[in-house]
Amino acid sequence: MHALITAIAAHDEAADFLAWPGDFDLGRGDHVEEVHLASGAALEGFAGDGAGGTYFFCGEGGEEHPVLYADSEGGAALLAIGLPELLQLLLVVPWWRDCRALTPEESGEAAADHLEDMPDLAAQRDRAAAALGLELPPESAVLTRLREVAIEKAKDFVLIYTPENTPYEPLFKA
Repeated sequence: MHALITAIAAHDEAADFLAWPGDFDLGRGDHVEEVHLASGAALEGFAGDGAGGTYFFCGEGGEEHPVLYADSEGGAALLAIGLPELLQLLLVVPWWRDCRALTPEESGEAAADHLEDMPDLAAQRDRAAAALGLELPPESAVLTRLREVAIEKAKDFVLIYTPENTPYEPLFKA
């Protein structure tokens, strides 16, 4: 078991924040379709979201192996190199799905919508990060890193829908 996954399970407030607004649930690791990586590297579903999307560990290793996300509509993206980086994304920019161009303007608009519904979002986020022992980088750094990982490193992590041997569509475009 991964130490951070154990920590999430042990801290209700952190798990609750990751569940919403993060839309990340450790109890939803089964993907609805048969998939594999084009490279042949290992793929392990470990969490999911409420819309049928799945977070996968890619390759071998511990909490530092890459994390790929696949939605239920045939889109996928490499989100992070390691679980700590993924959790920073989910804590700092839980609305990442609404930032297809990965711009600060997009993120600001999505953040405003979330803050209307959840005015204490920053305080809840900070408590969740503290419970997990994570330091939170600035939002701009998180978006820059997501762009770097999802665009530049993604070519090595192409998800294939196995029955038809067709690739998922990238969630983010260069």
